Amino acid sequence: MSYLSLNELRSMGFKYTGANVKVSSKASIYDAEKISLENNSRIDDFCILSGKIVIGKNVHVTPYCLLAGASVGINIDDFVTLAYGVKIFTRTDDYSGEYMTNSTLPNFCTNSFESRVHLRKHTILGANTIVMPGVVVGEGTATGASTFINRDTQDWSVYVGIPATKIKDRSRNLLQIEKGYLGA
Repeated sequence: MSYLSLNELRSMGFKYTGANVKVSSKASIYDAEKISLENNSRIDDFCILSGKIVIGKNVHVTPYCLLAGASVGINIDDFVTLAYGVKIFTRTDDYSGEYMTNSTLPNFCTNSFESRVHLRKHTILGANTIVMPGVVVGEGTATGASTFINRDTQDWSVYVGIPATKIKDRSRNLLQIEKGYLGA
């Protein structure tokens, strides 16, 4: 995997770029001036990032992920992992048939809904998980592959399915490892 150099990252005009940030040369970045990347964050091949996005420390966005922040934004806290193919949307059209659906149309035609998404610390979203607008993914949430999250999740829980259903609590033992990593 080929990552952009520090000079290449700076030339893209990110809102903020922390230390040891890695962005693949094969990632597609739109609206870089609206995107903040904290220390040790990593964006892999074939990811698409657009709109307002804040990525915390030690966040890994693996290949083929889509983060569509629009104007309301996506906040991703520290120590979050997005597995292959995760998609996060902050905007959706009204599919009822009462309105048209298409991003080339003016807003009055589409009745689009737009709302911020927040992934709290220590979240891991399994491959092909989809997160819809307005969702807060609770601290320590884990999802199985292809989970569809259309409402807030509880902290330290494991979810699977369409729509996301809690199947069990998640261990918090990793918090001790975090303390050791941070030297606390």
